[in-house]
Amino acid sequence: MMWNLPADNVLWCLGAIGSLLVIATLSVYVVPAFKQIELQQRLTSWCWIVALFAITLIANRSIALCLYWFLSFLAFKEYISLIPTRLSDRRVLFWAYLAIVIQYYWISIHWYVMFLIFVPVYTFLFLPMRMVIAGETQGFLKAIGTLHWGLMLTVFSLGHLAYLLMLPDRGNPIAGSAGLVLYLVFLTEINDIAQYIWGKSLGRHPVTPTVSPNKTWEGLIGGILTTTSLAIAIAPWLTPFDWIHALGVGLIISCAGFIGDVTISALKRDLGVKDSGNIIPGHGGILDRIDSLTYTAPLFFHFTVYFYFRGMLV
Repeated sequence: MMWNLPADNVLWCLGAIGSLLVIATLSVYVVPAFKQIELQQRLTSWCWIVALFAITLIANRSIALCLYWFLSFLAFKEYISLIPTRLSDRRVLFWAYLAIVIQYYWISIHWYVMFLIFVPVYTFLFLPMRMVIAGETQGFLKAIGTLHWGLMLTVFSLGHLAYLLMLPDRGNPIAGSAGLVLYLVFLTEINDIAQYIWGKSLGRHPVTPTVSPNKTWEGLIGGILTTTSLAIAIAPWLTPFDWIHALGVGLIISCAGFIGDVTISALKRDLGVKDSGNIIPGHGGILDRIDSLTYTAPLFFHFTVYFYFRGMLV
């Protein structure tokens, strides 16, 4: 069966998010003060992003897993296109791309332990060995470090988003695993938006002036307050969290989202690029869009599993 409709709460929330996007999109074309090309591009991109995640929530789990695998593949490919690589590294890249397929296979068969150790342990040990066999020692440390860090960022971290969708629904009777994914993605992205709006409105004091001068303490604190409040407010609709756990999740997502954002900003500054790519109009590349998720997804996943899914995973 191609479709696997989630709980009614998830469908209602998706409908509400879609309606807000439609209203916002119409506003930028009707209200003169909102007629900005950048804002129009961002909203158009948001429509595509929300549509993609909506498909993963209502589609068959196999289809959803393929979409998440493709997202990791595109993110890793974009990452590799940014960093300088040696000719000898191309033979190792085959095994890195193969690792993406294998990692998502562990998710598909619900092998939790192998999912946790495959990239951090087995891939970490195998890739240097394969690079040594190639016989190239010049730039060895830099090459293997950047390669494995890219896999950790785009495959291991993002893989937690996919595994979150594969969690047994009984751990979240209110909205199932789809509710948890929607909760995480919505809060992560709304945190980015809130920090942007608060920063533009009140921002005066940069947090990391040498990495991302536009990130201010006012924007960070405003984003934390907004995200944490929303986390508590919508938790009863999408999650099994009580208000204390929802408060903790709000703080984790808002702070980790900020760190993920500035980490990718530091990467781009080091490489001398403004955007990681141009696949998403108004947003840059895949890495520009999933930067916060690379931090929030694993932290949210392990928080949720520890408190609500212990004993359900093997």
